[in-house]
Amino acid sequence: MEQLIPINVVIGDRTYRIRIAPVDEEVVRKTLKLINDKIIEFKTQFAGKDMQDYIAMVVLWYATQQKAAGDQPLISSEMEKQLQAMEKVLDRVLKSDTAGQ
Repeated sequence: MEQLIPINVVIGDRTYRIRIAPVDEEVVRKTLKLINDKIIEFKTQFAGKDMQDYIAMVVLWYATQQKAAGDQPLISSEMEKQLQAMEKVLDRVLKSDTAGQ
């Protein structure tokens, strides 16, 4: 089994620590850049209440792009696993934020 490396990733205005395979680091960083660039683009184009609104817009855009690509997925199955792990982290953080309010 390949050794996973820890990296810090920033999505929107939050930092997350995830573990990835070294061979996936470049793809993860490029994906993060794309996500953050889209967040900035949507922030300048649309009104939103908070960062969660913009992240939701990016998720919808990204999923639509993947669906439009048909049989040519934008992300590999390994990347999908990493995104699912990031989603779980985001869910935990969001749940803890709402519990504290």
